[in-house]
Order: sequence, then C-alpha cells, then structure tokens
Amino acid sequence: MPSSDRPTRWPADETVLVAALRAGDESVFAQLISAYGDAMTRVAAGIVSSRAVAEEVVQETWLAVFTGIHRFEGRSSLRTWIFRILMNTANTQRARDARSVPFTDLGPELSSDEPPVAPERFLPPDHRWPSGWATPPSSWAEDPEARLLSAETLDVIRRAIAVLPPGQRAVVMLRDVEGWTPEEVSEALGLSRGNQRVLLHRARSRIRAALELWMSVQQAAAS
Repeated sequence: MPSSDRPTRWPADETVLVAALRAGDESVFAQLISAYGDAMTRVAAGIVSSRAVAEEVVQETWLAVFTGIHRFEGRSSLRTWIFRILMNTANTQRARDARSVPFTDLGPELSSDEPPVAPERFLPPDHRWPSGWATPPSSWAEDPEARLLSAETLDVIRRAIAVLPPGQRAVVMLRDVEGWTPEEVSEALGLSRGNQRVLLHRARSRIRAALELWMSVQQAAAS
C-alpha cells in the first residue's frame, strides 16, 4: 500500500506495529481496519455471493487477525498475512455456500486448452503472415480518456470482473484494482509466479474483450 494511503501515525517499523497489536492497542487496530477494510471488502465481494456475505467474511477475518496476531511470524508482510486469511475465509465461505471446489483447485483456469484470445482472431498457418492478427484488438488511441473512464465503461469492467473464474478474478482484483505486486499476489494466494501471470493475462484478455464488444456497440449506435 502506498505510504500516502496510510493513516497518520502509522508505525514506520512493522515490528512496532505488530507489537502494538499484540499488546491490544485498540487505536492501532482501528488504523489497520481503516487502512485495509475497504480493499478487503472489494476483494471478498469478488469471491463470495454478495456484498453482505463479503462484509461477514471481512468481519470474520478481522476476528481471526485479532485473536491470531501472536502467531504472525513475519515471514511475509502483515498486509499479505491479513489478506491470506481473508482469501482462505472467503473461499471457505464460497465452498460452503456453493459447494464448489476450493480456490486452490485451478486446473481448468490454468489449462492450456483455454486460449486467452480466440484462435479465429489469428491468421492461419498457410497465410503469408501466419499467426498474425486477422482481427486485431480495437485501438483505443482515438477514444478520449473521458470515455475510457466514464461511469458506463467502469460498469462494463466491473461486470466483466464479476463473471471471471474465481482465480482470475482474485488475481486481477489484487493486481489491477488494489495495485499489489506480482510477488505479493503470488504469496497471498499461494500461487506460483507463472500461474499468477497466466491467470492475470487471461483475466485482462476477457476484460478487454468485454470492453471491445461494448465499444463496438457504442460505435455502431453512433454511426
């Protein structure tokens, strides 16, 4: 988390922060909730069935943090440790509600049988330029920035994220919405660096495809 986003009086040394938490300093707990609470709700809402359930997951996570801070060993950052608890809690809840597979069972999402971009968008092997774009991605260079940041566009992105498979959704939420580094995401979700890259690429490809479709509809309606 960028230092500018931290609450005032945030301890520069994380060991000081952890010590205060272990001592039961309620003001530090409050700062921690202020710093991470909204992001935790957003991430949890991308995994469980509703925002209300996500809020329950966050509350359960904080309870686990408060009662388990003495078990924090400092092998990762405190934020990564908290979000790992959040992910485990959210996925336990999701499995309980939907009787679905655990988050870590990502075989179908990582299978090479699922290309991130539709094969028909590339030129055939016997073409003069094999494997080149037959239908290249739409250029957004001519679209004003305001359009890309409009409420409608952001809604398209949110809906595209909402229907992603769980692994892709979690990775893109942490990487592109919360701004985590690849290393932090891999550690928090228990993924290899390679699998994290695959999931992120596929998530971004699906989101871009949704945006392309929406923009083409908008262009057709305007013509």
